[in-house]
Amino acid sequence: MEKENTINKTIYYFSEKMELLQTIIIGMIAFFVPSFLAQIMQIVFGAQSILVTHSQIVVGSIVNMALIITAMNVKGWKKIIGIITMPSISTIMSGYVLGTASPYMIYMIPAIWLGNLALIFAYKYLMLENHKNYFFAGAVGIAIKVLIIFGSFEGLAVLKMFPEKIMGQLQNAMGMTQFITANIGMGMAFVIYYGEKKKQTKE
Repeated sequence: MEKENTINKTIYYFSEKMELLQTIIIGMIAFFVPSFLAQIMQIVFGAQSILVTHSQIVVGSIVNMALIITAMNVKGWKKIIGIITMPSISTIMSGYVLGTASPYMIYMIPAIWLGNLALIFAYKYLMLENHKNYFFAGAVGIAIKVLIIFGSFEGLAVLKMFPEKIMGQLQNAMGMTQFITANIGMGMAFVIYYGEKKKQTKE
């Protein structure tokens, strides 16, 4: 029997309809959360509220949660690539999360896509294929993701690809904020994973 590819591994068996439904829901989260959540928070809480001024933390945490759920529940390159490309495109299009720095994010798109893929692959390879601990897989995936994104940013910064006036904002967005949101997302995804695990055990 041919060994299943790492990218096709999921934590539980899902029917084609259920997997498609999950893919659609995750895809909608990945696209619409960066586009609209920051705008909705601004309308509800005001432009100067702490939630709005830290909207990247809120949005990024939800997106990272969606990426980790993707790693556990979705299989196939086409579906996964579709999901990992949506958040950065949505962020640039909306312009709300990073404000005036958003247009310069286009230079970071390849690194962000690769970082998102690294997080997903770490879970599939370490947890689903090699049966490592959930948080160990997450720690490795987060470390690789942040290294890819922040390392790429620093390389582009050396080439003077970003205006000096937004360097501090982007440096934080591509470094520490990536680390924080990935860890919060890991915690949020664990709640869903644990709930699924209990449900499967009962069944």
